[in-house]
Amino acid sequence: MQTKTLKIGTRGSALALAQARETRSRLMQHHGMREDDIEIVVISTSGDRIQDRPLAEVGGKGLFTLEIEEQLADGRIDLAVHSSKDMPTFLPEGLHLSIFLEREDPRDAFIGRSVKTLLELPQGAVVGSASLRRQALIRRLRPDLKVINFRGNVETRLRKLADGEVDATFLAYAGLRRLGLGEVVTELMDVRAFPPAPGQGAITVESRIGDERVDSLLAPLNHLPTSTALACERAFLGALDGSCRTPIAGLATVSGDRLSFHGMILLPDGSEAHEVSGEGALADAAEIGRDAAQRVRARAGAHFFTDWL
Repeated sequence: MQTKTLKIGTRGSALALAQARETRSRLMQHHGMREDDIEIVVISTSGDRIQDRPLAEVGGKGLFTLEIEEQLADGRIDLAVHSSKDMPTFLPEGLHLSIFLEREDPRDAFIGRSVKTLLELPQGAVVGSASLRRQALIRRLRPDLKVINFRGNVETRLRKLADGEVDATFLAYAGLRRLGLGEVVTELMDVRAFPPAPGQGAITVESRIGDERVDSLLAPLNHLPTSTALACERAFLGALDGSCRTPIAGLATVSGDRLSFHGMILLPDGSEAHEVSGEGALADAAEIGRDAAQRVRARAGAHFFTDWL
């Protein structure tokens, strides 16, 4: 019986806390642990504190993990719970993404204030999004719209929408479902026309490499189809050097012993996009992602990536 308190590090938003509690519940279920055996430690991150600028200008995705990873590395916490799509491609030395919980619906959700769909928005309407990928996809489908940077947690963005700061916004459907807010969605986007971010909808746990105690507790929680899909998506992202400066989308799906992948890269203004697909055995998941990245990079040409900077 585990007696030493296990410390889970997390951001303090309602969604981050919901994800940490879900992880705690699964640990309790699998190991007969009590709630008092698992402490949730809220850690303030730079990404949460800096709200007035786009992430790409101040350091990218790593701003949501830096302080958490510092406490994980020095042993103040035992594991960290994250949204997979927020994780940088390369992690600090000594840390790894040890497991993935079963993925929720990966689609993006459109939330309109007075219309139900993206196509129904009037010309010149204002859409808010902090994601370069979503901004590029919106501009690709509706170049007539005004797209603005729109930072804040889920509740903040929904409040800004209700207050009329924008006419519509996009959020991850998975996060809304985890918060019990699925009813606010007015349109669910098709994953081919509006592909999600790599990792979207999946919770991951970061831990110290070689921590046998934590590894043994986490192992039963891993959902193999999700971890296989994420191996492909993160390999695609890594081969393209993905960050918050790069509009990259990608989704891998597992069916039986086969994996299928669809990816897209875009210019930030949505004026140019390149799609790529791949398929193969589950054991080749990472290679399928890397191969797709190489093919789409060759197809787009060197100028495409220069224009990102």
